[in-house]
Amino acid sequence: LFSTVTILGSLHKYKNNLCFHFTDIDNSGYVSDYELQDLFKEASLPLPGYKVREIVEKIIAVTDSNKDGRINFEEFVSIIQELKSKDVSKSFRKSINKKQGITAIGGTSAISSEGTQHSYSEEEKVAFVKWINKALEDDPDCKHLLPMNPSDASLFKSLADGILLCKMINFSQPDTIDERAINKKKLTPFTISENLNLALNSASAIGCTVVNIGSQDLQEGKPHLVLGLLWQIIKAGLFADIEISRNEALIALLNEGEELDELMKLSPEELLLRWVNYHLANAGWQKISNFSQDIKDSRAYYHLLNQIAPKGDGFDELPIKIDFSGFHDKNDLRRAEYMLQQADKLGCRQFVTPADVVAGNPKLNLAFVANLFNTYPALHKPDNSSYDLNLLEGESKEERTFRNWMNSLGVSPYVNHLYSDLSDALIIFQLYDMTRVPVDWNHVNKPPYPLLGGNMRKIENCNYAVELGKTKAKFSL
Repeated sequence: LFSTVTILGSLHKYKNNLCFHFTDIDNSGYVSDYELQDLFKEASLPLPGYKVREIVEKIIAVTDSNKDGRINFEEFVSIIQELKSKDVSKSFRKSINKKQGITAIGGTSAISSEGTQHSYSEEEKVAFVKWINKALEDDPDCKHLLPMNPSDASLFKSLADGILLCKMINFSQPDTIDERAINKKKLTPFTISENLNLALNSASAIGCTVVNIGSQDLQEGKPHLVLGLLWQIIKAGLFADIEISRNEALIALLNEGEELDELMKLSPEELLLRWVNYHLANAGWQKISNFSQDIKDSRAYYHLLNQIAPKGDGFDELPIKIDFSGFHDKNDLRRAEYMLQQADKLGCRQFVTPADVVAGNPKLNLAFVANLFNTYPALHKPDNSSYDLNLLEGESKEERTFRNWMNSLGVSPYVNHLYSDLSDALIIFQLYDMTRVPVDWNHVNKPPYPLLGGNMRKIENCNYAVELGKTKAKFSL
């Protein structure tokens, strides 16, 4: 973070000269990683794409005051102003410490701790602990570790021998790790290191980014690294079946006039949002556009729960009635608590507290909705058989391996579909960067692409990617 502070501090003198709309090329009111990269260039601080993405993640952790996962101009300026003080590192640490629900810790070594500070969310730690406790409560190999106490640091200590991590990877993606390969008894420093390396390699194999994490980091229980890895593992499990090739009932989410291949290009997050809006439309309630600002009052959740709750139509299905008595409560926190009591009837209260709902925590609310979908999707595959069944075959093992490899390197955006997500070559350019193939980013067309001529810009990118492959990387193309 200190390097981030240094760069942002030097940017301060450009603040009054650079208009926000100059950088905000898509006029969205927010700065994306691509736009931020241009801003750094204007400030005579050119950085490779992967470095800018790292900086964006660190800035969001501190400046994203409304928890929508993006940075608007006011949020960006607020941190710039904070960095204006003479003692940059000191004021930046204070700005982290002032954030409610954020725990700040020192640097990773005695040398770096003076100028470096990491932080993590207490809410996320509590949510992950409760999820792991429930997921592995019957596993005999974890009896010595579970249940963990959500209110202390037992999570970071419990992961130190690698067993819990390996178990969570198999819970999220079954059979990823052969159980016989996990050292479970008479653990030594060597066998513990083996377990942790096995967990890291397996996490990478299912698409988690592990480039900056080592077995020593996990053994020492560094909170920001542990929670980052755990979220990726948990999310991989939550999103595993939010894919049309695995769940054909998602075809019901097709909009009028939309082709199936367009629906298949959507990410799991986009499919979840469409699923929620599908049920909200059936309930006659307004649609939402995010899992942060739009769900803070809990009312959309009430209607969603009412739509997906079992109605007793099945042979062995018992009806579950959703009580709307708390729907009109004037206090947001009380209303959220009443809503979660209804979610508990479905066995789906995990991941969020009333405070998380009211605060609009996008990560935890996304996990909450994904768990609802996996438990009660309440979708029925249309009888229409006119769809191309070849599209529903899903990806091959080879395709999944390539996709997970790219994601493990930390490319952005996340690759959900191997072919459509690489169609503008931006992922290819990032891979070139990481493999020391020089990319002139001034020659790269960046999103958003205009409706008129957008495909041509993507083709230009693809041609440039092929040219680099032939001339710089010496590929046979």
